[in-house]
Amino acid sequence: MTYKNWFQAHGEKHKAIMTKLSHLNDEEVIAYFRFENMVINEPDFCLLYKENKKCHDIEQLNCYLCACPYFRFNDKGVEKVKNKTLYSTCSIESKDGSQFIDEQSIHQDCTGCGVPHHESYIQKNFSRDWFEIMKDVQA
Repeated sequence: MTYKNWFQAHGEKHKAIMTKLSHLNDEEVIAYFRFENMVINEPDFCLLYKENKKCHDIEQLNCYLCACPYFRFNDKGVEKVKNKTLYSTCSIESKDGSQFIDEQSIHQDCTGCGVPHHESYIQKNFSRDWFEIMKDVQA
């Protein structure tokens, strides 16, 4: 699956949940997306939910911003770095992020970074339209 395919499919899942939650205020919506609730009420939102496994080791993980507004991707690759194609990066170069590098490609690895999964960050950047928050991720 390409980044773009995942991005579009995930955004549509997010939109469907938001339609279901249209009667809730913003604070209630953010609370709904807490990992513990999502595992129970939205088991198809994330593949890891079936294993009750978090993508990041954060005690109060919130899944509203599954994917990060600072992630940048280009399925065709944006440049060659040491004869490898660079497909994704972090626009803020988070010190907690890293890169996955194989023989041909370089991809951003966000596993160590939890920036978008804290409720304080979500509250500051909140929009009911996930695509609006994520508008800059495609290069």
